[in-house]
Amino acid sequence: MTCPTSPLSQRHAQSVVPPSGAARTAHIASLDGLRGIAVAGVLLFHTGHLRGGFLGVDLFFVLSGFLITSLLLREMRGGSISLTAFWARRLRRLFPALAVMLGAVTLTVWGLERAGAAIETDLVRTTLADGFWVQVNLANWHLLAQDAGYWEAFGQARVFSHLWSVAVEEQFYLVWPILLIVALTLVRRRSEGTMQWAVLSACGVLAAASLALMVLLYDPADSTRVYTGTDTRAFSLLLGAAAATEPLQRCFQALLAVLGRAVSAVLTVLVASLLTPWFLVDGTSSTTLFTGGLFLHALAAAVLIGMCAAAHAQAGWAPRPLGTLLEARPLRWLGQISYSLYLWHWPVIVLLPPERAGIDGTLHTVVVLGLSVALAAASTHLVENPLRFRAGWTRGRAGALLFVLVSVALLGLWSLLPEPTGPQIDIGNL
Repeated sequence: MTCPTSPLSQRHAQSVVPPSGAARTAHIASLDGLRGIAVAGVLLFHTGHLRGGFLGVDLFFVLSGFLITSLLLREMRGGSISLTAFWARRLRRLFPALAVMLGAVTLTVWGLERAGAAIETDLVRTTLADGFWVQVNLANWHLLAQDAGYWEAFGQARVFSHLWSVAVEEQFYLVWPILLIVALTLVRRRSEGTMQWAVLSACGVLAAASLALMVLLYDPADSTRVYTGTDTRAFSLLLGAAAATEPLQRCFQALLAVLGRAVSAVLTVLVASLLTPWFLVDGTSSTTLFTGGLFLHALAAAVLIGMCAAAHAQAGWAPRPLGTLLEARPLRWLGQISYSLYLWHWPVIVLLPPERAGIDGTLHTVVVLGLSVALAAASTHLVENPLRFRAGWTRGRAGALLFVLVSVALLGLWSLLPEPTGPQIDIGNL
């Protein structure tokens, strides 16, 4: 099967691959459902109920690579990508909720310590020390420099240790559009098809290099370096990016046409193969995970996302019955608050352990997750969405000024809040 010249008619091909030459960038409901599944997996992993739920982060990476590249390819078709406009959109999308969470959690940790609450002294120190690196999107490299092992009780004395993945995505957002501009420059006088193939080729080469680095740098004694390093995790974002290109979108459309009514069964099997490792894989002991397993998981996610997007472009919805699940309102809603939910859930888990909550087991999980969802919903509807969709002033000088002021205020938190001095010991009483 030759994908770019699929057996679809030219008229049908145009209906499923938009004139932008990339995957349709209209809202795809099934992808909200996939976000919901991803964040649910992470939450269940961090509460000890799903051993491989950390693979939800991998699904997030692939989704981000797909969606961001779809937008960039649409701009690229117009002949240029505005870096300042792209980065400003990313700031408006990600920074407000992050800043609110950072400030609130830092003040809560510091206030609990001042009030004499039974929290680790190290928790205050690491919160103040880690906050700056989270703010500048280098949290993953900072944690690696601190030898903060990911799998060892998952950083019990750190409320921001989960933000390594946000740093990986932000670093990708910084570099990827620049690489696309280079690709655009190299093929400026050639056809759009050549440009799309150039992007796809870049995705393939860079993803292969990222996988090679993971295999070469993998240390069976501690996989933290390859699990949280941007260079060794980039392949997940790049595979998602590849799925957004026109050549692969036409492949997915051709595959949908060939499968016909069997597409639902095939997609269901694909979802099952994607999620089965979530119940079986143990990140502390699996060697295959870091020698190709994560890559295959990301590849399966990219194929699933690409086919969902292709089906949406063709029919406006994902094939049933899978589409019924992915587009279910509760799952979509969970996906729509997934960013804020990811930000808030780990600080809640750290600050509300069973001994402080006075409950344990399943009830503790329900309380922790319920509080996390409530905070995430408030963050989404009171912070994220208003500034993203309804506050036009954030796109001008007023928005830039607010960003600077909030950034300076956060820097003040990390540098001005006093660290605990520890208990004083009277030598005369020894």
